[in-house]
Amino acid sequence: MKPIKLTAEHKRGHRKGGFGIEVLYPGLALGQHDTGIGAIGRIDHAKVNPGTLIAMHPHQDDEILSYMREGVMVHKDTVGNEEELSNVRMMMMNAGHTFQHEEKMTGTQPIEMLQIFLRPRKKDLDAQVQFHEFDTIKSQDTWRLLAGPEKAPLEVRAEAWVHDAFLRSGQILELPPMPKAQLTHIIYAFAGTVSVGTDIVLSAGESVIVKGSDHKIVAHDDSDLVLFSTNTDAPVFKGGMFSGNMARK
Repeated sequence: MKPIKLTAEHKRGHRKGGFGIEVLYPGLALGQHDTGIGAIGRIDHAKVNPGTLIAMHPHQDDEILSYMREGVMVHKDTVGNEEELSNVRMMMMNAGHTFQHEEKMTGTQPIEMLQIFLRPRKKDLDAQVQFHEFDTIKSQDTWRLLAGPEKAPLEVRAEAWVHDAFLRSGQILELPPMPKAQLTHIIYAFAGTVSVGTDIVLSAGESVIVKGSDHKIVAHDDSDLVLFSTNTDAPVFKGGMFSGNMARK
């Protein structure tokens, strides 16, 4: 598959009060009927003002990774958790059949984060929430595994993996070793500017869809990267409330 670059034109913006997001449905760039790719359903890049409350709301059959980069928020849910999240303490909400949560932006610094909606392998799984505190804010010049189906800090109930890396200017990084061959990847530039291969340049907020593992990334300046990987042949449930195929809704 030839690499496909995703720009601001592939996103849908939404703002209400102090809450603003840019929504990426990666499957739309492939010209297919499915708005997601395998287990990667939707990626929200959110910027939220301090003091904003996102009131209690439901999720169903979504696997949701909260990837914090700036600011602090307090998460509260209907399975009994009340926890503070930050750029070292991250959360995976495995929504399952019944789940609700709210988020309160605390502190004085604006929030910037990704809310990553992954698809479970099947519907109506039990609801659970996981938290993990990482040793460092950034993983310098190497990939760090955040979430995966096994042996990962946060569990995804599907064949999907999420890594991040902080790549210093001038450094080169290849994709990490993966447990499956010929996965489909989305390389997302959260901040900075990088080249992927010889033809693709990504600025902050842009991404590229690639197949396989033979892809070199070169940082033009200090850059934050997030890597999403999925086995498109593995079973997924495409009816999740936010992660599902929005073309069918």
